Amino acid sequence: MPTTRRSGSTNRTAGRQSTLSFNHRVTKPVTKSGKDLDAKPSPLAKEVISVQPDEEPISESEAVKTEVEEEQENEIKTEQPAEKSEAELRAANISGRHIDQYWRRLERERVAKRVHQEELTVAEKVLRYWDVSSQYGPCVGISRVKRWKRADKLGLNPPLEVLAVLQREEAKGAKEMESAHIDQILNSTAVGAV
Repeated sequence: MPTTRRSGSTNRTAGRQSTLSFNHRVTKPVTKSGKDLDAKPSPLAKEVISVQPDEEPISESEAVKTEVEEEQENEIKTEQPAEKSEAELRAANISGRHIDQYWRRLERERVAKRVHQEELTVAEKVLRYWDVSSQYGPCVGISRVKRWKRADKLGLNPPLEVLAVLQREEAKGAKEMESAHIDQILNSTAVGAV
């Protein structure tokens, strides 16, 4: 079949799309809104007398007196020991025998005996178990006491035995018991790492 011949001028203009021009701005017609947008004075403006409060000049002797009074109040606040909560008082009454029973109860729940913990004390075993108990929140980056208190505030019922162990270790002055064992491992530098 032979190719058909197109006419030159008629098809060129019909098949071309016109170019868009953004030179002239055309806006849509806008109707005037029904609300009156004139600024009306606030009804509170009558009440406000001045923006800045009047300050009386304070003499130097009065300024020194107020500073001394503030320092005395701060000293009084620091001298008063923090009152213990009800849970802390109950934890202080827990005996070592009760903590041992708590640990034996946890051991009976397990299928197999714990390995590599024979040389640890019962207190350290209880605290390490507390560290891996995820239902009380993360243990990394927070001290054990703060974690216990946070879990108590959230109503998660953390075991009082853990708080009792923490209080005893704090009384002994054992600083290594404040943070989780996992936290100590993660914060240590690896051998050979630069």
